[in-house]
This record gives sequence, structure tokens and C-alpha cells, in this order.
Amino acid sequence: MQHRELGNSGVEVSEIGFGAWVVGTDWWGDRSDEQAVEMVEEALDAGVTYVDTGDVYGHGDSESIIGEAIDGRRDEVTLSTKIGYDFYDNPQAGHGELPKELNEEYLTEAFEASLDRLDTDYVDVLQLHNANVDEVTPEVRDLLREWKADGRVRALGWALGPSIGWLAEGDAAVEYEEFDAVQTVFNLFEQEPGRHFVDTIRESDSDTSVIARVPHSSGLLNEQVTPDTVLEDGDHRSHRPKEWYETGWEKVDAIRFLETPDHGEGTRTMAQAAIRWLLAHDEVASVTPTFRDGDDIAEWSAASDVPPISDAEYDRLEALYARNFDIDGDDGMDVLRTSVDGDDIEAAGLDKRAASY
Repeated sequence: MQHRELGNSGVEVSEIGFGAWVVGTDWWGDRSDEQAVEMVEEALDAGVTYVDTGDVYGHGDSESIIGEAIDGRRDEVTLSTKIGYDFYDNPQAGHGELPKELNEEYLTEAFEASLDRLDTDYVDVLQLHNANVDEVTPEVRDLLREWKADGRVRALGWALGPSIGWLAEGDAAVEYEEFDAVQTVFNLFEQEPGRHFVDTIRESDSDTSVIARVPHSSGLLNEQVTPDTVLEDGDHRSHRPKEWYETGWEKVDAIRFLETPDHGEGTRTMAQAAIRWLLAHDEVASVTPTFRDGDDIAEWSAASDVPPISDAEYDRLEALYARNFDIDGDDGMDVLRTSVDGDDIEAAGLDKRAASY
């Protein structure tokens, strides 16, 4: 496993991270707490040292599970959590968004509760969870700087929507000096707004890093969603139109060449190639796939050490993306794409938008 620095914070993260939204909830498969702990331990044993959780995942359950899993191994882990949703006073309605609360009093209480559940006196990375740009006031930024100064936080991040707010928010994270990272949906098939932030970081000569989530486009690029897959009603992807799957399968076939590196050394699975493409961007510090079991952990954690994407392969992918992978069809997602009210997308001149899911 290789590691990269998060911004210029001095905090190192494993190139493949553990997205702990998968534990503490049943959205990605039901498992006991004991099984969840074992899964985290298996990831740590595979070299996955960056663990990314959030207080709202399972209304605190994910943090409690992570706290148990890293007991005795805290010094091995680069631990990240997120705050900003008020789940204490609001019940969860399916996969709907909970009310957010970002005043200093609430954030302080939420952060202290997270530390208690994680059974630690500091986190390596603290992220604001889907905060809209106007909610991150100078007072909030002062509070975050205070926590960083007193050692309870080593690095700061801003985790984005995508449908809740992402473009102006990500740009602000790059602009504000407090933030070391911006987390966003980013993958070969859904390249905006990740490409936009990479370009912004380069153009502004910023030290901000990108943490890429949903690297496998919700099951397409790891081939866990195939033409034969039947998604249950409770699956968070079941609302996607059939066109999304149909065009996605065609796109996967169009990039099969990635499984055999053009420089003739080694092989990659499609899932590993999708991760390697993200890591071809120096701005991407860590990629957080959704591990479901030990087989996923073994295969995807190894992506850090399989052959990198060559310049020729990268250029070929760029050309395919510009031509919609030579697919004559729409993925049917337009009605589900938004960023706040869409005005920031139009102002930025973006043709593609992150999917709402």
C-alpha cells in the first residue's frame, strides 16, 4: 500500500481508504456489529490505514464500530469523521437528507460526541458533512482552526453532496486555507465535478487534496452490477433509470483494454483500473471504495500496487470520455442531476453534473 499527504497538513493517508458508511447501516448489506468490526480489522491488515466515517452513519453506530475495531491499533490508523447533520433531534426517513446544523455550539457538541464514540481524544481528519457554502461562516472557520491548533484535529476537509451542494462548496474548500481536502464523487463515468476541482487546484496552485468516493460508479466499474443484477427496493441505487445500467455496461466494454496494461507488465481487474485512473491525478490523495466483504478488500486494496495508468491509456480514456465512450444513448440521469439550484453549474460552464443519489 502506498501513501500520500493530505494537502500540506503532514497527515498521510493510504491510497485506498475504508469508507465506513458501509458499517453501522444496512444500506450496503446487513451485517452484525461483530462482522463489521472484523471487516475493518481485515482492511487494516491489508494495509488500508485511512478510515473515513461520519457521525450520521447509523446515527453514531458507524463511529462506535470503528472505535471498537481500532482499539489497540489507533496509531496505525489515519482516522476521519464528519459532522454537520443533526440526527439527534430528527429521525431518519429512508435515504432522505436530515436537517443540518452548523452553528458553533452544535458543532462543538457533535464533535465531542464523535470523539466519545470513537474512543479517542483526536481525529486525524475532520470533515464538514455536506455543508452549504453560506453555512461555513467565519465563526465556523475560526472554530475549526481552534480545534486544529489545540491538536484535536490534524487536518480539515469538506465532504460534498453531490445533490445537496457541491460546486461552490468545493471551490470554497480549495480557496479557504483551513481546508486540506475536498471529498467528492469522482469516477471514470462521472468525472464532474472531480475534474473541475482538480483543474481548480492546479490553476490556483492550491495544496488542497481530493478524496474520491464512489470510484466504481455504484457497482458498474467493479462489475457488481451487471445485466443480470436485480436491485432490491431498499438498494440505494434502485431509483436509477434502466438507461443508466444499459449505457454503463456498454461503457465498461469500451474500456476493457485497461485490464491489460499497454506496457505489458502485469494485469489489472476493471475495479483496480478504475482506482488507478483516479490515482493518476496527483491531486487525489485517497480513493474510498465501498467494500462489502473480504474479497473486495483483498482485490481493491491491491490497486495501490498494480501497474499505474500509462500516459497513452489516460489519453485514450480522455478521448473516449469526450465522445461519451462511443455510446449512442443517454443514461437517463438528467432529471436527477443538480447542485443546489443549478445556477453554479451554469455559471461554471460545466456540461456534466454529478448524479443525485
